[in-house]
Amino acid sequence: MANVLLVDDEEALRQTMALFLRHEGHVCRLAGDVDSALLALAAESADVVVSDIRMPGGGGIALLEAVRGLAYRCEVIMVTGDPTVETAVQAIRCGAFDYVAKPLTRARLCGAVEAAATLKYAADADVRYREDLERLVEARTASLHESLERLQRTVENTTQALSRALEIRDPYTAGHQRRVTHLSCAIHDRLGAQRRLSPQGRDGLRIAGLLHDLGKLAIPAEILAKPARLSSVEVSLIRAHPVIGWEILSGLDFGWPVAEIVRQHHERWDGTGYPDGLKREEIRLEARILGVADVLEAMASHRPYRPALGVEVALEEIRKGSGTAFDPEVVAACLSVFLEDGYVLDSGVLAD
Repeated sequence: MANVLLVDDEEALRQTMALFLRHEGHVCRLAGDVDSALLALAAESADVVVSDIRMPGGGGIALLEAVRGLAYRCEVIMVTGDPTVETAVQAIRCGAFDYVAKPLTRARLCGAVEAAATLKYAADADVRYREDLERLVEARTASLHESLERLQRTVENTTQALSRALEIRDPYTAGHQRRVTHLSCAIHDRLGAQRRLSPQGRDGLRIAGLLHDLGKLAIPAEILAKPARLSSVEVSLIRAHPVIGWEILSGLDFGWPVAEIVRQHHERWDGTGYPDGLKREEIRLEARILGVADVLEAMASHRPYRPALGVEVALEEIRKGSGTAFDPEVVAACLSVFLEDGYVLDSGVLAD
């Protein structure tokens, strides 16, 4: 059943068309000219408009153009007493669904209206599908963003909690992880300007920096705070902390191989580091950056077994280790951060 608007200046023809269509179950409204038809459409939409192509005061083509211009969602059928090819072409070009020649037959009119209504329903269904799909995509996108934000908050909260746990247990290195993290990110930014490093890598480095000494939670506090030289056994225990940290973190998904970075941060460019004796590009770039920042901060800061050596001494040590202990490119970036950018070790600021 379709909602049909019949437009013709002949009352008898309007009534005849309405009789045909109502018999088929369609709902019909009648209009005698273009203006009346447009008012009727403004009051209530129609599925199909059947209009005479020639009427006083404006014909079916004018109505058709008005319907298309106002973006009414309906199909239009032209009725013509002059069934020429030119008339048909003109109607179709203007957007008519079909045209019917006079004298009208019930079968021809009802068939055209039925086909037009079917197309209209299909178009409406497609529009509803697209609208529903857009709403679904918007809802799913919003839900995905919320889930991602919750995940990011969870990762951040977990990272901060683990980092604080280590600082509470080892007060002598309180602030060490934050300073190493901040410096590591500054070095990464310096390298990133030249190598277009990914922001995901920087974020992975930031998390790894905050957790790089997490494995020290398994080492007795008296060893961590010992103000004297460590025995060989104690050194072995200390050297186990990258692996312990890796074991703790390997089951967590940070969106970047944070556990691998933590495991490798004491590896050295020439293969003399630990725990796996990796060298050069076998070591992740983030771990090579973290290794430089870790050594520099440790030397520049106070430790239970010695006073702070200062940044200048630490920078000189890093410079001497370029190409042996440390990646030359990372060392160059670190030196630039201090000497060109005026970087200052800051225990109170976290890298964002």
